[in-house]
Amino acid sequence: MKEVRLIGADGENVGVVSVQKAIEMAQQAELDLVEVAPGANPPVCRIMNFGKFLYERTKKEREARKAQTKIEIKEIRLRPKTNEHHRGFKTRDARRWLEEGMKVKVTIRFRGREITYPEIALEDLREIAQELSDIGIVEQKPDLEGRNMSMVIAPNRSAGKKPKTSAVTSTQSGIDDVAVSIEDSIEDDFDDDDDEEEVEE
Repeated sequence: MKEVRLIGADGENVGVVSVQKAIEMAQQAELDLVEVAPGANPPVCRIMNFGKFLYERTKKEREARKAQTKIEIKEIRLRPKTNEHHRGFKTRDARRWLEEGMKVKVTIRFRGREITYPEIALEDLREIAQELSDIGIVEQKPDLEGRNMSMVIAPNRSAGKKPKTSAVTSTQSGIDDVAVSIEDSIEDDFDDDDDEEEVEE
């Protein structure tokens, strides 16, 4: 390699110069001569602060990875009025995940005519939200999709900074708010759902 296409420190196109000339110009600017396009003809070199370049590139890559980071959502699945012992295991799992910074989706699955008593599942969700209110907040209120009722609890970043009385009250009222609309939806759809259920049996 006898010649290179040189880009100056300010980004200007110096043109094709000898390698020796490019080295001398970099030394005069007290900077580095860096080959940026070895496959070009002639190869392209640039005068720059190579250490600063590496630092800025690493910083950008780190910021890009940070922006791509997604909060993982874990899920616990229950049935209406799952016994307290079994639910306790599930709640402990949820607490551990919340402490690790993950969100938790709590899903209650209905079978048969259980779906006509949504208040049972709502009560379960209310109790779970209260048990976890010191470390989590209800991000997505209970929602009925098919035969599943789910809510999402997110880590409470301000946990421990102030009393949780208001958070618990908010959780209770929030769950109560959706109860009526869920019950109305079930009443509208239950006739068709019941027909499907009889066919399955």
